Amino acid sequence: MVVKNMHRPFALLLLDVAILCRVFVATTRPNIILIVADDLGYNDVSFHGSNQIPTPNIDSLAYGGIILNNYYVSPICTPTRGALMTGRHPIQTGLQSGVIVASQPYGLPLNETIMPQFFQKLGYRRHMVGKWHLGFHKKEFTPMYRGFETHYGYYLGCGDYYDHTSEANEEYFGFDFMRNTTVDFTGIGQYSTELFRQEANTIIQKHNTSEPLFLYLPFQAVHSGNLPSGKSLQAPTKYIKRFPHIKNTERKTYAAMVSALDDAVGSIVQTLKDKNMYSNSIIVFTTDNGGPANGFDGNAASNFPLRGVKATLWEGGVRGVGFISSPLLQTKGYVSNQMIHVTDWLPTLYTAAGGKASDLHNLYGIDQWGVLQTNGKPVRTEILHNIDPMDKTEAIRVGDYKLLHGPITGYWDGWYPPYQLSEKLSYDKMQMSVYKHTNRSELGILQETGKPVTIQCGPKPANASTNCQANKVPCLYHIPSDPCEYNNIASSHMDIVTKLLAKIVEYKSTMMVPPGNKPFDPAGNPRVNGGIWRPWLD
Repeated sequence: MVVKNMHRPFALLLLDVAILCRVFVATTRPNIILIVADDLGYNDVSFHGSNQIPTPNIDSLAYGGIILNNYYVSPICTPTRGALMTGRHPIQTGLQSGVIVASQPYGLPLNETIMPQFFQKLGYRRHMVGKWHLGFHKKEFTPMYRGFETHYGYYLGCGDYYDHTSEANEEYFGFDFMRNTTVDFTGIGQYSTELFRQEANTIIQKHNTSEPLFLYLPFQAVHSGNLPSGKSLQAPTKYIKRFPHIKNTERKTYAAMVSALDDAVGSIVQTLKDKNMYSNSIIVFTTDNGGPANGFDGNAASNFPLRGVKATLWEGGVRGVGFISSPLLQTKGYVSNQMIHVTDWLPTLYTAAGGKASDLHNLYGIDQWGVLQTNGKPVRTEILHNIDPMDKTEAIRVGDYKLLHGPITGYWDGWYPPYQLSEKLSYDKMQMSVYKHTNRSELGILQETGKPVTIQCGPKPANASTNCQANKVPCLYHIPSDPCEYNNIASSHMDIVTKLLAKIVEYKSTMMVPPGNKPFDPAGNPRVNGGIWRPWLD
């Protein structure tokens, strides 16, 4: 009995140590803030050299972190978001063809484990603020049933920034805004970017810092609004007034939308600092696809000088705006030219959070944490941009070479400068124009400065628009020397064309599942669901 009594305090001590270890691990795991900008163009941030739109808060994070200069996403929304959440390529999940529209009854398959579910295993609190667009026909497809503890936002791909309705067409129109699983009308009349900024700040302010935070923040900005209603671009007047130097109305409003997004990012970073969470936080910023330029999809984004727009496989459709920023990075303040794909974020952030990427199975994504930490040797050498069996298009990048095949040309395949300024402004003059019309208390955190990362194209040949007929024969480009896809070199490099076509065949045979797309279901029309976009199938 004496021996047993002597061992009991020791056993309790071991229990206390185990509990303390778990608490220490939980509190030392980094907070992860994952920000997605919707339809942001490559040429719409000043750290990429935009001479129209200053983005001081976004720039501060980018220059102080790692700018991703060889970073790729899918050409359109739903595929990128599915890839981001699963670490798997859209051809693996059936999301490779277009986006989920209105009452199409499909989504990211339920057998896919997604990012918040993985982070739950590591003890994270998990919140989502913003756009879902991965299916909602059944409640099981919505965020609250897929690992998030809260969701404040909307289900579909676009909508009105103030009244929060979503209009697929005149027949399919309804309200689309939720708090968790309940329809939320309280934000009517308030600008969505500001609503999402406020909600994100509230989550951070209320967060128990003894636990790590995963905050997924896919903004509505800067996607166009309800096109049938003619409200494609919307911004508060105070932001529009910041851009007197832009005379084109659409581009001016678009710039205002970007500026509101930039302010939101700055506000969230400041809240992290006020809560003493910033020093242990990792912030990732990404767009979901290239920008819809010069009227495409009712928008006024710019990817110039890159070729193409959103929904195309040209660089302007798939080369993403992206960076990672954190005091925890061992090496930072540099421009990464390592090849990175949107699917890489899941294993990369899981490793950064203390998990083992080897526990994540059947991914297309690659763990890039070590590469980013050290500016190390590239670990990815190829990216399948897409294989779409419905529209018969395909594109792949292997090493320095990119191949495109299918009916790609003739559809928004040009080079689209931004709607023009009334005069050519320097960056400093542009900033002064914006600041003059801005309350200085609204300005962001101008802490880090750097040299903009710009694209250099070289001379444009006279036949740049006609030398690729990808619907007839594959086209080939050497991206490092020809990022603007001026020079189709397929005819002189048929050995490389053959190699890349074989790679596509390999992907088709080993990874691809059929697209999950389905036609509209009339039972999901808001007209028969109380005017609301909500799950309608049991």
